Amino acid sequence: MRVLVTGATGYIGGRLVPRLLDAGYEVRVLARRAERLRDVPWRDQVDVVEGDLADRASVDAATRGVDVVYYLVHSMGGRGDFASTELRIAANVAAAAREHGVGRLVYLGGLHPEDERLSRHLRSRTQVGEVLLASGVPTIALQAGVIIGSGSTSFEMIRHLTEVLPYMPAPRWVRSFIQPIAVRDVLYYLIAAAEVPLDASRAFDIGGPEILRYGQLMNGYAVEAGLPQRPIAALPVLTPWLAGQWVNLVTPIPRRIAVPIIESLQFDCVMHDHDIDRVIPPPPEGLLPYRVAVRLALERERAGEVETSWRNAEVAGAPSDPLPSDPQWAGHTVYLDARERRTSAPSRELWRVIEGVGGENGWYSFPLAWAVRGWVDKLTGGVGLRRGRRDPETLHVGDAVDFWRVEAIDRGSFLRLRAEMRVPGRAWLELEARSAPGGAEYRQRAVFFPKGLSGRLYWWAIFPFHGIIFAGMANRITAEAEAAALRVDHLDAAE
Repeated sequence: MRVLVTGATGYIGGRLVPRLLDAGYEVRVLARRAERLRDVPWRDQVDVVEGDLADRASVDAATRGVDVVYYLVHSMGGRGDFASTELRIAANVAAAAREHGVGRLVYLGGLHPEDERLSRHLRSRTQVGEVLLASGVPTIALQAGVIIGSGSTSFEMIRHLTEVLPYMPAPRWVRSFIQPIAVRDVLYYLIAAAEVPLDASRAFDIGGPEILRYGQLMNGYAVEAGLPQRPIAALPVLTPWLAGQWVNLVTPIPRRIAVPIIESLQFDCVMHDHDIDRVIPPPPEGLLPYRVAVRLALERERAGEVETSWRNAEVAGAPSDPLPSDPQWAGHTVYLDARERRTSAPSRELWRVIEGVGGENGWYSFPLAWAVRGWVDKLTGGVGLRRGRRDPETLHVGDAVDFWRVEAIDRGSFLRLRAEMRVPGRAWLELEARSAPGGAEYRQRAVFFPKGLSGRLYWWAIFPFHGIIFAGMANRITAEAEAAALRVDHLDAAE
């Protein structure tokens, strides 16, 4: 059986694909940029169609000849009339699936109350489900609430709120009832949904075995993480928007994601029925309790085995076009800051430092300036520096690195990062290691395409700091490579 997975670069889709392959399915994925899948371990086992769900021709090419379509896309940070765009995309998929004889649509939506006014994001997810259910193609819409797993947005938000604040003055939604579900169990239901008998298209609620208040989720995390339980005071004055600013400041979750999550927590989100049990029985080993799911997520993070993460989701509004091969001839005003350094370290040691930039290692120059820039980005609703990176040593195309994203990598020699911080224009940072007589040559280039007058003023406002930030970065990276090479030499001599 052949299946199409949309959203394969996302948190759930990136975990579903290898499990579908293990289950014996032929898998096709649709991605806006096939390059983002270059380094995933299952890349050579799937058929990749490059295109956009908003483009009917792309959707036709992707759905032709498949038996099941997984619809796993949703914008958490959309602006303006994003709901209309999402409905148009869903209608595209529904029409193409019907025209090409797809046997089933499987959709992952959000658990929600039936008699309340939903947030715009949760309402959009519900409306997308309705479009797919009315498509004429047999459809299962699974509706999950808080998903707990290493790297999930909900898990990261619970973790940082609990770890950062010893006492939590919290919005009243901490008293809302939640039915969390482990990501392992979500994947179980998704895989089973491909082939189970289905009398009619319909939505099914899915959730874990416990109903807890959100405050209990935080203190359950505290117990598993070896932290004291936190006293929580529910405050009626924090609106979802204000609470989003608070979450934005004390966690790595940017405001554009925090606000829709918080809006969805204003009411109890629990299963209305257990009809899913008649269609897809629970896993043989049972659904994972909340604290067990937290324990497994922590173990995976400590072992460095996080498969996918919210950090690598596309940032709404951030530029996605790659840097032109020759910026000077790209039809833009362009500002450049280029640095070169020679080092006695071999290029492999220089590359190791380059590939390790960001996250816990920092940016090798003027830490206060980077920290301030990160806080400014957070305060204006950006991702900030605390987004970090998924792996401390290895980067792949599409990975997030603080407020940058890996746009291109030629392992061993070249790294290009595209800026996703709030900036009036488009920016890139290139780092390069080349072998040279007696060592290596380091090349560093910052490229900025300003947007209007504000972009030009921004560049010249920070220009006086370039000599400190960019020159210091080049000096420190080459010095760190030389220090690493000396450590290796000492170890070899000791042996």
